[in-house]
Amino acid sequence: MTDPRHALVLFSGGQDSTACLAWALDRYAHVETVGFDYGQRHVVELECRLAVRYQLQQQFPAWHDRLGADHLLDLSLLGQISDTALTDARKIEMQANGLPNTFVPGRNLLFFTFAATVAYRRGLSVLVGGMCETDFSGYPDCRDNTLKALQVALSLGMDTKLTLETPLMWLDKAQTWSLSATLGGEALNELIVEHTHSCYLGDRKHRHEWGYGCGQCPACALRARGYRAWRKHGPSPFADTMPVDL
Repeated sequence: MTDPRHALVLFSGGQDSTACLAWALDRYAHVETVGFDYGQRHVVELECRLAVRYQLQQQFPAWHDRLGADHLLDLSLLGQISDTALTDARKIEMQANGLPNTFVPGRNLLFFTFAATVAYRRGLSVLVGGMCETDFSGYPDCRDNTLKALQVALSLGMDTKLTLETPLMWLDKAQTWSLSATLGGEALNELIVEHTHSCYLGDRKHRHEWGYGCGQCPACALRARGYRAWRKHGPSPFADTMPVDL
């Protein structure tokens, strides 16, 4: 049955956020999207967002009327105060603190905070993000405990019940491909391959079986490995590991 609540999906135009958008459209009565321009090197992902939204509405009629407005927020200040491989042209590598230099401190915390302000104004009570601590780069703001704490803070600070959903939190990348296949069949995964973007370097020239990208950066490596595992082993038992409401 359709959940009558209205949701806001943090939507970058990548594989994970597209899987989350499909998950939300399959579940909630009304779904809006929000994206962030923070000076990222792979700004091409912002160009992919509208194409993905259009294709979802055209190819999946059941979701057409559920998909509402899109919001794009200017968070360029984050890029100005960051010193990372996602906001500057530099080699991707590990840092002394054990985190990759693609980590943008505070990014997901700010994303959810700004999304919550949009949700408050729009009457949306569910925030959906593609954060995951199963197959990820070690970012501390992707962890389940971080987002549980943030849900409490946002709900208290805005004096309204906000639910943060992270449907990919306990899935590896193969299971993410399996999830999207379950939600929208082969057509949805073909859409993800052709229209979404994950590559940190913004490469849209090289087309692989799993999509466009340089094929070398951590985002490409995760996406490719997951795709090949999904193709090799077939559907994954993701259902038993899906998170419940926080």
